[in-house]
Amino acid sequence: MSKRKRYRSAEKTLGTSPGTLTYIGEEIEHATKIKRIEYNATDYRVDESSKLSACRLPGNNAPFVGWIDVDGIHEPKVVEALGQQFRLHPLLLEDVMNTEQKPKIDLYDDTIVFVTLKNLHHSGQRQEIETEHVSFVLGKGFLISFQEERRKDIFEPVIERIRASAGKTRRNGADYLLFALMDLIVDHYFLITERIGEKMDELEDYIIQERANQQTLATLYTLKRELAHIRRVVNPLRDIVGVLLREESDLIRPGTVPYLRDLADHVSQIIELLESYREQIAGLMDVYYSIVNNRMNSVMKTLTIVSAIFIPLTFIAGIYGMNFDNMPELRTKTGYFWTLAAMTAIAIGEIIYFKRKKWM
Repeated sequence: MSKRKRYRSAEKTLGTSPGTLTYIGEEIEHATKIKRIEYNATDYRVDESSKLSACRLPGNNAPFVGWIDVDGIHEPKVVEALGQQFRLHPLLLEDVMNTEQKPKIDLYDDTIVFVTLKNLHHSGQRQEIETEHVSFVLGKGFLISFQEERRKDIFEPVIERIRASAGKTRRNGADYLLFALMDLIVDHYFLITERIGEKMDELEDYIIQERANQQTLATLYTLKRELAHIRRVVNPLRDIVGVLLREESDLIRPGTVPYLRDLADHVSQIIELLESYREQIAGLMDVYYSIVNNRMNSVMKTLTIVSAIFIPLTFIAGIYGMNFDNMPELRTKTGYFWTLAAMTAIAIGEIIYFKRKKWM
C-alpha cells in the first residue's frame, strides 16, 4: 500500500506571506548533505564536504558542468542560503521545501527552469510504495537537485555514470543531466507499474480459479488506491516534458530535444499502462462479484430445492401429527409404513421432476 502521509500544510503556512520557507514533510534528524560535482568530457571532480562555500555559481563560459546535489530539504537556513547564492526566487524555494507540492514546471525569465517531481520506490518488507519529493533547478551551465533525506541517494546511478565516464552524460551539458535524472525517476515508475502488473496477474489467476476470498478483494482495493496515487504523480509529468519541448529556451539545447521526446514517449507508455491496469482492476472486481453472486445463487438454489422437497413432506407430517380422535388412519396397523412410503415416493418424484427441468 502506498504511503500517503498528510502533514497539515495549511496549518503550517496559515497567515505566512508567499515565499516564506516552511518545511512541510516528515521530521528528519540528520543534517542536510550537499554534494558538488563538476565534469566535462575529459575530467570530473566531486566535493562531498557538505559546505555551502563549495557551491559556487559557474560562469557562462565555465569549462565544467556544475551539479549540486542537495540531500535534505528540511533545513530552511540551508535552502535559503542556496537560494541567495544562486539568486533563486522565494516562491521556487517554497515549493522545494513543500513535500506535498504537486509535480509542475516553472520558467523564470530565460535564466532558470524549475521542475518538481515525485520519485516512487518500494520500501520495507511489505513492499509499500514510498513517495519522495524531488526538485530541479536548471541554469546556464549548472543544475541543482533537491531530494528528501533518505537512506540512499536516488541519483547514485547517474553519479556512477559520471565517475565511469560511461554514456553521454559527460559529453553533454546541464540540460542533458536534467533529462538523465528525470529519466531515472521515470525508470522507477516502470518498476512500480511492472510489480503492480505482476500482482494483478496473480490475483487474476486466483479469481478465475475461484480461490478468491475477502482478502483478495482487499488487495484489489489496495491496488486501486495505489494506481490512483501513481496517476496523480505521473500525469503532470507529460505536461512538464511537453513544456520543455515547446519552449524555445537557451537552457535546452537542440541536441537534448530528441532525448526529451524519448522521455515523453516513456511517460505516455506509463500512463497507458496505468489506464489499462485501472480498467483491468475494474474488470477483476466485476468478475469477483460475479463469482460471489454465482456462489450465492448456487447456495440459494440448493436451499430452495431442499425446501421444495420437504414442503409436502412437512405438510403430510403436520396433518398426521394433529392427533384428532376421528382420524381412522391413526388406528391402521400399517398406516405408519404407508405414510413413509408415500412421503418417500413424493420426494423421489420431485427429484426426478427437478432433474428433467434441469433445476438440479
